[in-house]
Amino acid sequence: MFQPLGGEHITTIFNDEYLADEARQRWSGDISAECNIIAIDRKGKRSRGGILKSGVKGKQKKNKAMGFASKLAAELEDDGASVSTSGPFKLPKGTEVALFVSPGPKELISVERVCSEVGMETCVILLNARLSIIEKFSSDAARELFLEEFEPVWSLSAAPQADAPGCLIHRQYPGPWVLARKPKVGAPKTIASKEGRKFTAEECKDAFGKIELSELEKGSEKMAESMASWFK
Repeated sequence: MFQPLGGEHITTIFNDEYLADEARQRWSGDISAECNIIAIDRKGKRSRGGILKSGVKGKQKKNKAMGFASKLAAELEDDGASVSTSGPFKLPKGTEVALFVSPGPKELISVERVCSEVGMETCVILLNARLSIIEKFSSDAARELFLEEFEPVWSLSAAPQADAPGCLIHRQYPGPWVLARKPKVGAPKTIASKEGRKFTAEECKDAFGKIELSELEKGSEKMAESMASWFK
């Protein structure tokens, strides 16, 4: 989607250097994945079985075959253009699209700072951030930024099961939020939709309470329940 911008203007950010290095190796030679690959935690591949970065006492850098992405990263390190391993996390200069992969509460602090620094000049995308399950943000301003200002582009999650059992919530930008019920037989069926923010538990409960099943659906579900009992 963003490749016309050129790989030097796209940055994919992982939580730690181990994950970033895994991506460099797996995406090496794939022209469709050309981009800057960096990590918020830049202190080396620790705690996951990897080796420490070169420059650490007692460790020497090994020569090995590198793909395009790895060579590019090495060249950037050599000429000083890479992101510094000290100080606050910053995006590489010229980044127009920044994709943060699975940021947690700790990483969101860096994301918030980046958003403040780049403003509207850079498109910031959060992949698998699971913002709805974060109980405590660093500040009220952070909560407003991530829950109100970011636009959900694609989302699929279970609805509150105590309020709408067997239901799920889905949104695909620019469409509305959809609350759907999965019957025992057949595909999910939409029971409510809305623009704006995601369905609340109260809205899910209200929509679920208004469901009217057709006689065919009732018969199909009774048959499914009966068949399921045969295997108990």
